[in-house]
Amino acid sequence: MSQIPRTISLQLAALTLLKTPPLALYVHFPWCVRKCPYCDFNSYAAREGFAEQSYLEALTADLEAQAQAAGGREVISIFLGGGTPSLFTPGAIARVLEAAGRHLCLGTDLEVTLEANPGTIERGRFAEYRAAGVNRVSLGAQSFDAGRLSALGRVHTPAETFRAVEELHAAGIGNFNLDLMYGLPGQDAAGAVRDIEEALRLAPAHVSHYQLTVEPGTVFAGRRPVLPDEEVVEQMLALCRERLSEAGFSQYEVSAYAAAGRRCRHNLNYWRFGDYLGIGAGAHGKLTLATAGQVWRSEQPREPRRYVAAARQGAGNRRSVPAGDLPFEFMLNALRLVEGFEEQLFTRRTGLAWETVAPTLERLADQGLIVRGEKRYCASPLGLRFLNDVLTRFLPETPQSVG
Repeated sequence: MSQIPRTISLQLAALTLLKTPPLALYVHFPWCVRKCPYCDFNSYAAREGFAEQSYLEALTADLEAQAQAAGGREVISIFLGGGTPSLFTPGAIARVLEAAGRHLCLGTDLEVTLEANPGTIERGRFAEYRAAGVNRVSLGAQSFDAGRLSALGRVHTPAETFRAVEELHAAGIGNFNLDLMYGLPGQDAAGAVRDIEEALRLAPAHVSHYQLTVEPGTVFAGRRPVLPDEEVVEQMLALCRERLSEAGFSQYEVSAYAAAGRRCRHNLNYWRFGDYLGIGAGAHGKLTLATAGQVWRSEQPREPRRYVAAARQGAGNRRSVPAGDLPFEFMLNALRLVEGFEEQLFTRRTGLAWETVAPTLERLADQGLIVRGEKRYCASPLGLRFLNDVLTRFLPETPQSVG
């Protein structure tokens, strides 16, 4: 198996190839009512509440410090993720967005997404979040089957999801996403389709449809539930994709379906290997320094108390991404898009010559895993099914030891 040489260097030509991409902002809120047994995100159960005030102060300090690196670039989107950001009051969310406006150059057509869980929304709050500046919501429904929700350890009921969506519509937030999962314990293909049908009744603008996977370090990894077999899971995916298509939802990413004009701009920026500032406990960021021919990654301390202490000192880890890692990092995102990517996007986002990845892509195309277009490449249906295997072809080769 051929892989990307680790010894790739950004040559002088790269300084003209590498272009500054769009910039987004991600803000992480790490607390939940309860940690779900399948969740491997950086989140913590708020058993005794949490210090909202000190965390907001840390976010503001973190934002001010990182804004300097943004250099006045326009921010196209803000994503408030978690954890459960809707545990924070509308006033707290307003403070974060006001701080972003003070320290960053926010675009006039800004997409501002708030993640919310149905069991944490009080009546009237969505109207207050909208007044604070939120214009898109991602609601963690996961399923409309009470038994499946219980198996997932969720704290809400289907009725609470219905009420939350009523609140969204009443607040005038029609641009909302419903998160759904399939391949759940005890679920059959008909049950997965019923979840889609229930979601469509609520008139979302976007549906995220994820397969339940058992991740290391989670409760499910230690006490693995009985999941549907692979053949049933593939049937679920095919039937649900067909039903969403019939309803006018176009699949534009492995797990994302959108009504016309409602693709998530923030996530599209990730998948097109754009830049983003990441603030909050455990948040990751990416910045392109085109004039220096470098791509940087940043990471904040994961544990909230450590993060708060570090933010006050302007601390955080930053590193330059080795050129040999850039092909994998680019493909990890771009090949998730159904439409794939154009050759020039690779060179502009990585600063590397097209010849760096062309041979690997040609071999994958010959194997039926990649579809070649006019200077455009995307994963085939088979390639999407085995995307992890496709991506390993772009990993930097491991240096051989000399004995």
